[in-house]
Amino acid sequence: MHQDCTYTLIKTLMKTENTNIDYRQIPGWGMDIDPDNEPTYPMKNYTGDDHNRLNYERSPQQPVEIELLKSIERPVNPVVFGTTVPPSGLSGIIRRYAFKHSEDRYRHWISLILADRINAWEGIIEDLGKGVFPNILAERGIKAELKYNAAGLAKKVVVAAVVGTLLITYLAKKKK
Repeated sequence: MHQDCTYTLIKTLMKTENTNIDYRQIPGWGMDIDPDNEPTYPMKNYTGDDHNRLNYERSPQQPVEIELLKSIERPVNPVVFGTTVPPSGLSGIIRRYAFKHSEDRYRHWISLILADRINAWEGIIEDLGKGVFPNILAERGIKAELKYNAAGLAKKVVVAAVVGTLLITYLAKKKK
């Protein structure tokens, strides 16, 4: 709910005629920013009020009660972080590998993308293990796709049917 309100606030602020957004109105904006790191230093014309931005009450550090994966470029824990899905299984192993590498390396980002895909399959397998059959079509957003991108959905269905037919035909001929 908090994210929805923040997103709505940002969109509302962006629609105003004055495109300068007052980020102070956005709850929690910039809470994990390092106040000593000022990237605009050589370019900005400082006034006396510029450093008043440092006089705000920072959020307290969220306690670390799960395994927290963080970038090697940022040795300090973020002030807030998600705790609902700690790294586990094969996807967790891949994530741990990814966070051993710098963010400027493909092996960091590609590993995280792969871990996300594997985590989705792990969730399906976990659901099946609990006796819950996942509604994959609903989870993939078929209703929204049909409503907002019917032509794209039709193209995907045709491509899947053609590829499936070719694959079945190939495998059938290979057996003979």
